[in-house]
Amino acid sequence: MPAELALDLPAVSPLSHLFLMIALIMVACRAAGHLCRRLGQPPVIGEIMTGIALGPSLLGAVWPEGQRWLFPANLLPVINSLAQVGLVLFMFLVGYELNVAQVRSRGKVAALVSNVSVAVPMAGGILLAVAMYGRFADTGIGFPAFALFMALSMSITAFPVLARILTDRKMDRTPVGALALTCAAVDDITAWCLLALATALGHDTSLTGVAVTVALTAVFIFGMMYGLRPLLARLAERHADRLGEGITVLPLLLTGILLSSFATDWIGIHPIFGAFLFGAVVPRGAAQAAAVELMRGFTVVLLLPLFFTYSGLKTDFRLIGAEPGLWGWCAVIVAVATVTKWAGSTGAARVTGLGWQEALSLGALMNCRGLTELVVLGVGLELGIITPTVFAMLVVMTLVTTVLTAPALTLIDRIAAQRRSLPLKQGGRAVAR
Repeated sequence: MPAELALDLPAVSPLSHLFLMIALIMVACRAAGHLCRRLGQPPVIGEIMTGIALGPSLLGAVWPEGQRWLFPANLLPVINSLAQVGLVLFMFLVGYELNVAQVRSRGKVAALVSNVSVAVPMAGGILLAVAMYGRFADTGIGFPAFALFMALSMSITAFPVLARILTDRKMDRTPVGALALTCAAVDDITAWCLLALATALGHDTSLTGVAVTVALTAVFIFGMMYGLRPLLARLAERHADRLGEGITVLPLLLTGILLSSFATDWIGIHPIFGAFLFGAVVPRGAAQAAAVELMRGFTVVLLLPLFFTYSGLKTDFRLIGAEPGLWGWCAVIVAVATVTKWAGSTGAARVTGLGWQEALSLGALMNCRGLTELVVLGVGLELGIITPTVFAMLVVMTLVTTVLTAPALTLIDRIAAQRRSLPLKQGGRAVAR
């Protein structure tokens, strides 16, 4: 029996157990990511599903003793700490990959599409919050924090996953792909600003406390963009010959990431905001790019899977259970998230002059949530803004909207190809007659 097997497993030291946990997580996430890539899905889907499978929703339900042995409670804080370090480093990478020049060059179109693709889902999220607050919100959380968080969770687009999908489908250099990346970048900036506000509301119940946190956040952003950014650019230009290879720059980048994360945590918003903003202001150069690649391998292969697994360990679909009412709410959340994001993005794209195929494709891409959504949900659960039940329902929404992206793009392409070939076939019949 599984329980007897768990009891017979040899006792190991906490350090050895930690090594075993990390190795298991890394290999499982890697294998699941490879399988999803073969199925035409982004690898992040496999990594998310691995975390859920190793948590209470599957392994914990089938073999609770074995799940507790593999992930003992005394080591979970260690995994969480490593996961948070990986998350901070990853958000720096997202900020570094943000093409600010591209955002500016497509300013008008990107601004309209991205603002509408955020505003419409936020309105849907607020309506959801009105309906859900009395039943699903914690009594210690005020409605403004809960409503803002639900609105934010509906409006997110996952820039990293979107970039990976576009690259895999060779769409990253097409007009629609470039516009989608630009809009997603603007959405990312908006999302982190809103997350900062939601975090402030979650930390402080008084309007004065929230105002102070928001004011300090604005000062931090201004200082990073107009103080640190030009300073780093001048230093990089002046000492370009001394920077050498990436290994020389890596300690400097890591120090900046950690100090920026410390600053935003001290202000009262999540540390990932500081890491993301530091990545956006770091000057681009050969030495910096080499250092970023060194950081990327360690972060994506080792540390980031720990975040997925820890998120999975906190996700318990048994909280939704077999109750039709809860699954009904879950379906409503998925529907609101998908319809508002897709319709808002498509409608705005049509207003800017895009054809139906491009507009619908853009809407499908903007509906992809992936990792960014999980990051935000983890922050909301950590702050107590959402309950574990709401967290589980929003994870379902994240999985559905992310998995939907690639098949939706394929379906749109097929329908467009069939419509283009129809006049040719009709013309062929006319000639034959």
